[in-house]
Amino acid sequence: MTPGSVRLGRPPVVLLVPALVGSALLVVPLVSLVLDTPWAGFWGQLTSSAVLEALRLTLVASLSTVGLCIVLGTPLAWLLSRTSFPGRALLRALVLVPLVLPPVVAGVALITALGRTGLVGHLLYQWWGITIPYTTTAVVISHTFVALPFYVLSVEGSLGSVGDQFDTVAASLGADRWTTFRRVTLPLVVPGIVAGAALAWARSLGEFGATITFAGNYPGTTQTMPSKIYTALQDDPGVARTLSMILLVASIGVLVGLRSRWLSTS
Repeated sequence: MTPGSVRLGRPPVVLLVPALVGSALLVVPLVSLVLDTPWAGFWGQLTSSAVLEALRLTLVASLSTVGLCIVLGTPLAWLLSRTSFPGRALLRALVLVPLVLPPVVAGVALITALGRTGLVGHLLYQWWGITIPYTTTAVVISHTFVALPFYVLSVEGSLGSVGDQFDTVAASLGADRWTTFRRVTLPLVVPGIVAGAALAWARSLGEFGATITFAGNYPGTTQTMPSKIYTALQDDPGVARTLSMILLVASIGVLVGLRSRWLSTS
């Protein structure tokens, strides 16, 4: 008798009941959001000037965040995966801190670093008159701060899966590390880069706490879709549900795009 033909019996109730409750906890709110969205006025709400402005800013901020994550995160992931230096474990731990850091604390940390009187911010203000908080730039920085660890983890995982044997072969043929990175390593980790970019984009779309703390909630300048949802929920719940549906569809799109990583049961 093959293992696949053995009947394991019915799932025990002690496991089935909490599993069903957990499923309901995750699924019911999403279904209720879809059912409660005012579809009759969906297009009118979506094309209002305030909503379009929030959508525009969110798109600009999220795409800028993805670009920064690729430019900054790819070398960082390579550094953590392919080199050995004192303090590497500490650096990796610090890179992952934003994953578990409360968003409002992330915003406060950004203010202490880049605020007008912050560690770096006061130098920017004194030397060049640059003020970052409560600007569109602050939105992008906030989003990058919380999204970068997701990107680094994805690319670092890809680097670990392909190993460094190809780097060794390239080095034995006389290639320096920059040439090896460009021509050997980078093409091999493109799937990880794409997955990391998708995760960073999704995280940027949903960022709220650090942004509203560091950048504020000013329409046309720093009000992204999550901030607009927070404001609209108090004054116009229909608009809040419309914007929530847009983010829900975007999140599902990312999940479908990464189905080979997350939806596979094998």
